[in-house]
This record gives sequence, structure tokens and C-alpha cells, in this order.
Amino acid sequence: MKTVLFPVLGAVAVFAAGVTPSTAGDRYADRPPVMVSPDLSAPWVLQLGHAPGIVRQNRQVVQQQRLRPARPDRVQTAAVQPPAKRMVMRPQINPIYLPQEVAYDGAQKPGTIVIDTTQNFLYLVEKNGKARRYGVGTGKPGFEWSGTHKITNKREWPDWRPPAEMIKREAAKGRYLPTYLAGGMENPLGARALYLGTTEYRIHGTNQPWTIGGAVSSGCIRMRNEDVVDLYERVNVGTTVEVI
Repeated sequence: MKTVLFPVLGAVAVFAAGVTPSTAGDRYADRPPVMVSPDLSAPWVLQLGHAPGIVRQNRQVVQQQRLRPARPDRVQTAAVQPPAKRMVMRPQINPIYLPQEVAYDGAQKPGTIVIDTTQNFLYLVEKNGKARRYGVGTGKPGFEWSGTHKITNKREWPDWRPPAEMIKREAAKGRYLPTYLAGGMENPLGARALYLGTTEYRIHGTNQPWTIGGAVSSGCIRMRNEDVVDLYERVNVGTTVEVI
């Protein structure tokens, strides 16, 4: 009986060479992972620069493009904001017309109110040669007056009933006044009113404080609202008022 050694010897030779024989099930086995070389100079990396459809940009060119300012026609503009509401700046009152204690050498006794329509000051005479001085607005040209009266009434936030003569005069200028206006911030008599004798004149506040220091009224004496409130608390009905 002959022993066949060739197939056995062939298998031994294959294993000895380190080659694993393929079997029919190898096609379904897991493949070993692909190891990518970390070396950027490896031939397969360098070949990417020449692969179809791949564009490599010079690093210096890219940096310049980033630093280059955008074209004005390509800048995305912000939404246009509506213009801010324009503020009307009123002239400020001269500090000289703010209330202050001053020396006073007049002949009037303490408690008397003296109004200087030339300098536009109101003095409340005090003791020891002192007076409390306020800035006022006085009668414009043609409406100046002088005289001595007593305070006959005091009102807080007074109503306003313009005299018929004033209504007619203003209407001729194209300015139509109401026959009655309730007291309040829109009322030209302001926060307080001190009525002088039987005249139509008053010492009163105003909603136009920037007019203090000028000849601006139809004969009444204007004060800032805060100043007329202060004076209102210091004087009583019966106080003498001298307009000079």
C-alpha cells in the first residue's frame, strides 16, 4: 500500500511560509482595520493635491482675503431706524432770577411786597435790612403800570377767565383765547395766584418759566411755579403790594 505524502508536505510548506490558506468562509469574516499614516508627507496625502475636483488654496492668499475689508456694496446694512424725536430746547433762566436773600434798605416795613418792574425783581421785605428776592416777568411795552394795592384773594391752581378786552385784542392777531380755562398745568396762571385789589392784575405762576426776567405779560406779575408757591405760603390776604 502506497502512502501519498505530497498533499501533506504541500500544506506543511504553506504554513511554514506564514501564509494562511483561504477558505470558503473567509469572505464573510471581519476585515482588519485600515491604519492611516499620521505622516502628512506620506505619498497618499500628497496625492490629494492632484486629485480631480479638489482645489488647494495657498494659505497666504486665504489670510489676505480674511484681512481685506468687505466691499461697500456687499456690506449688509442694518435696518434703518426712525429718527429720534427732536427735543425742543427752552432757554434756561438766568440764575440771578432765582430766589435768594439780599440786603434791602427800603422804607417799607417787613411783610411788604415790593415789585421793581424795571429790574424785574419782587422783594418780600424781612427784618434786619433783609429781603427775599424773586425774579419775575412784568408787563410788556404798553402794559406797564405802578401803584399800591393789597392782596384781596389767594387761590391754588386758579381758573382763568381772560378779560373781554384781551380776547378781542388777541383775536385781532389771529390768536383765539378761551373764555374759561380750568386750573392746571396748561393754565397760564400756573400753580398759585395772588389777586391785587379790585384790579384784573395778579401775581401768579406760569407754564413758561423761561420768560422770567422779561417784559412779557399784559400787566400781571409772573413767577416760576415753585417760587409763587413759596411766596403764597409766606404772605396773607391783606398784605401790601407796591409796584414801582
